[in-house]
Amino acid sequence: MPIKKVAALQVGSAATTQQTLKKILSYESQLVEEKIDLVVIPEATLGGYPKGSTFGSYLGYRLPEGREQYLQYYNQAIEVPNSPEILALETFSKNISATVAIGVIEKGGSSLYCTLVYIDPKLGYVGKHRKLMPTASERLVWGSGDGSTMPVVKSAVGNLGGGICWENYVPLFRYAYYAKGVDVWVAPTVDSREIWQVSMRTIAYEARSFVVSAVQFQPPVADDKTPEGWVKGANLINGGSIIVNPMGEVLAGPLVGKEGLLTAEIDTDDVIRARFDFDPAGHYSRGDVFSLTVNEAPKDVQFVNK
Repeated sequence: MPIKKVAALQVGSAATTQQTLKKILSYESQLVEEKIDLVVIPEATLGGYPKGSTFGSYLGYRLPEGREQYLQYYNQAIEVPNSPEILALETFSKNISATVAIGVIEKGGSSLYCTLVYIDPKLGYVGKHRKLMPTASERLVWGSGDGSTMPVVKSAVGNLGGGICWENYVPLFRYAYYAKGVDVWVAPTVDSREIWQVSMRTIAYEARSFVVSAVQFQPPVADDKTPEGWVKGANLINGGSIIVNPMGEVLAGPLVGKEGLLTAEIDTDDVIRARFDFDPAGHYSRGDVFSLTVNEAPKDVQFVNK
């Protein structure tokens, strides 16, 4: 396969979804100039990651202002795939001739989901993955996904799959994707710690796949709006996007402390080269000893009128 070029677009959410979308679209000419084949955009970029928010909730009771905050947050979320925002991203993908993998906050009825959306430059919207397990207080505002949204997407750079933020740490989740034959693992997140970058190298080496992890960047807020326990004047999310090859070697990044585009050239034949001595879903899987069952049925309650 010819050499391809992948990118992590390290941006943060603006005050509104429309402002955030405008920011993403502003990178169109740069992505065209760079001749990108795949661009990964961080977790919850469209819709926002309200770091430090409590939504007025305490164990055993919730305050009315929290309901108002949830309403405001809900109004910034988008529908997938039938929304103006997805339509704009389809045009964006077509214009840059690249597959887009982007983190959004998705409306599902009156509930919200942290979702990874895949858009093909020729086919448009081709699939989504809802985060299986929101972390800690994220569970207050995000529902849990299910096995019905775990696609592997074909693209110019090979088979795409992956997880959102800390679900990347779930061993069986990772293996379910390994078994589907992932060439490029995408990992949108808001985790800007150095240990995350170490984890991405580990997953690349374990999967023997490329990894593109895009991390949000959010600057400091005013002192009176700094979340409790957070250092005043410190970036809320400091970036840290990284691109890794199938031997766990860093190709680009980490990009820290600012917004920007991180790029790297890849040869997906390196996936086969790396699996010569370790194929996690092939000769190293020991299917005679281990088995994994994945429930890919939707979990939503289905009303049947008999």
